Amino acid sequence: MKRSLLAIHLSRALAGALVIAGGHAMAQAPTPAPEAPDGAARQLDTIVVQGQITYRDRADEIPPTLSYDLEYFQRFEPLTVGDMLKRVPSVAFVSDVLEYDGAQLRGLDPGYTQILINGKKVPGAGTDRSFFVDRIPAELVERIEIVRSPSANRSGDAVAGALNIVLRDAYEFDGGYARVGALRFDDGEVKPTYGAVGSGEVGGGRLLGGFNVQGRYNPKKKFSTRFEEPGGDFVDREDQTDVRDGDDYSGNVSYTRDIGTGRLKLSGLYVLTDRTQTENSIEYNDPESSSRENLLSVNEQIVDIDQTNLSLGAAYEFDMAGGRTDIDLGYARFEDETFDTEEETSFDDDDSPPSFDETEGARVLTDTDDTELSLKLAHERAVGALDMEFGVDVLSKQRDTDLRVSEVDIDDEDLPLPPYSDFDRNTSAIDERRVDPYLMFTGAGGSVEWQAGLRYEMTRVDVDADGDKQDNDYSVLLPSASLRWNLSDDDRISVGVGRTVRRPNFDFILPLLLEEEYGDNDFAGNPQLDPETSWGLDLGFERRLGRQGIVGVNLFYRDITDLIEVVNTGAPSATALGDYEDEVEEFLDDNPGADENTPGYPVFDPQSFVYTAANVGDGYVYGIEFDASTPLTALGLPNTGVFVNYSWLDSSVDDEFGERRFNNQARYVYNLGFIQDLPEWNASFGASYRKQGDAELRVLAEEVRTSYGADLEVFIEKRFGENLSVRLTGSNLLDASKDELFDKFDNGIDQLDRDYDEFEMETESAGPVYQLIARYSF
Repeated sequence: MKRSLLAIHLSRALAGALVIAGGHAMAQAPTPAPEAPDGAARQLDTIVVQGQITYRDRADEIPPTLSYDLEYFQRFEPLTVGDMLKRVPSVAFVSDVLEYDGAQLRGLDPGYTQILINGKKVPGAGTDRSFFVDRIPAELVERIEIVRSPSANRSGDAVAGALNIVLRDAYEFDGGYARVGALRFDDGEVKPTYGAVGSGEVGGGRLLGGFNVQGRYNPKKKFSTRFEEPGGDFVDREDQTDVRDGDDYSGNVSYTRDIGTGRLKLSGLYVLTDRTQTENSIEYNDPESSSRENLLSVNEQIVDIDQTNLSLGAAYEFDMAGGRTDIDLGYARFEDETFDTEEETSFDDDDSPPSFDETEGARVLTDTDDTELSLKLAHERAVGALDMEFGVDVLSKQRDTDLRVSEVDIDDEDLPLPPYSDFDRNTSAIDERRVDPYLMFTGAGGSVEWQAGLRYEMTRVDVDADGDKQDNDYSVLLPSASLRWNLSDDDRISVGVGRTVRRPNFDFILPLLLEEEYGDNDFAGNPQLDPETSWGLDLGFERRLGRQGIVGVNLFYRDITDLIEVVNTGAPSATALGDYEDEVEEFLDDNPGADENTPGYPVFDPQSFVYTAANVGDGYVYGIEFDASTPLTALGLPNTGVFVNYSWLDSSVDDEFGERRFNNQARYVYNLGFIQDLPEWNASFGASYRKQGDAELRVLAEEVRTSYGADLEVFIEKRFGENLSVRLTGSNLLDASKDELFDKFDNGIDQLDRDYDEFEMETESAGPVYQLIARYSF
């Protein structure tokens, strides 16, 4: 295994520190962080220069919930929320190496996981309604909550569960700090990172503001080898480099002020991503040679991406009519402008050396605007021994997409490609309006606390694709209930049951016909799709270990109905019709004057069809989740903290090819690590190791098996007084790779018969990344 010189020195330093720790770990107990008095804000300097190891919190919510403060993650210097989620139970990613964007809770596709920011839904880039969690810098986050089971006062779009990203709030923090550092990548590139956070009293209230600038860079290498079928003859080889280079700019602001009997909260979040992705690939007709004698094609693709997220919120909570009323307004907007140019020069290897064939180019311009306006009205009051909450959530969503495509080519090697001037244009608009009333009761008796409620979600959808307008509406009743049984001060059992929903993908409901979307098969959108619904159960046990440690185990089950799958309409595809027309034309050329009654006249026997999305069948998902984080005080090592989580995941769904797991669900995912604090030296070090199991995907005309190598991260930290800390972190120290096997077919019939179009083996790898970060509190 290739290892850089810096990685070798870092591992030696850690090994030396372990020896030192053996002599010092029992010498001194950790210094507890100062506790703020009731109602006071936490001091930011206790976050910047940590005096003790932070473990998972025990959540107060009755629905099964895990809570992790930023300090739990911060020693390993996560750049984004995606980096933070690598260390929590049941979150998997099926992304490129070093990319942690689409979080898959319980291993299910990102569209099954609800992503919330400060408890509110946010629009994102994914056509499956997912939000890429790498859009939010870790520095803006107060804590991450994993909400395993639903409740009536929260949107029901959470089949797998919800991830609530809670940003730092003016009421919770006081003081300020600055952060500056740099990242060094495997190819020598260095990227800066810097930011600051400050909070204090302003105008009779409290104001918090923060900004962060993050250099983003990810150099990868990919190698693909293609065969006629598994174990078959070699076809070609492709060598590729893929570099993602850019910067993220972000800021958040929070203002809180008590007015009358209530409290006003104003908040804002802005994230700008400016990124360029450059892919260069070369194809050869030899499994090893890179000679001009074996050249098949040269391809270059450059994608310029500009994305912005803006979220604004205003909430006022006040006493009214013997209870407490909350009015919450929200505005969220996502904009994505992508400029994608791909050009390929191909060569004919019938000649030796291969001769120039042609150069083709395609430019795709995509502009997506997704805006959501939300209003929440809620009232909470005591009814006898119970607490009652009722309210309504109103959401108006508008998603507009403009797609322009231009294709050019030239068959003269000495001439440049023509300009991209003639663009085919497609526009679409989706207008979704929701009104969701709910009623919820909370009570307690003895050692048992419970919560139960009903939520009724009513949705109206209008779609417009190139002037073809259609609409649909549906309503779903979502009961939910949770119970927490406190067996003792340390032990408790949590149960959550409820019904949740997953709305159709945006691209599935557009009334468009896409030719050759799946091999030779076409796809037609279906605006009349209903949402998937799921009944779910979570059963967990949690035990507190000493003053800081905690261990928990959870069983979960989801029974999903009205699954949305791609199905055959029976109509022949454009490819099938075109092939038949060519066959007839050839027959008539050979047989002038022939007609359909002429012997030998071609019989129309289509092998590819028009597919659509439809609500068909059921599926179920289940698994077990274990997590523990605790100091080793019982072993005489109070300055040593260990962290471990393991999730075993499984599922079943039927498609036209038989039974399979849900697409891209990893078999397992686990993380283990430790942190060793050295109080005498004001220093710490630690390591974290992560691995997830193989995932499989089966769609029409293609099957993919994906496996990942392990990820190892380490850090060394030195604290200087009460205001300054410096931390060196190394990630991906095992040069993790992503390996994929692609079974490709022309159509569904060939897929059933295992008649291959192509079999491909692809490996993608990236090298270590090192960060040196300093924080200073003031």
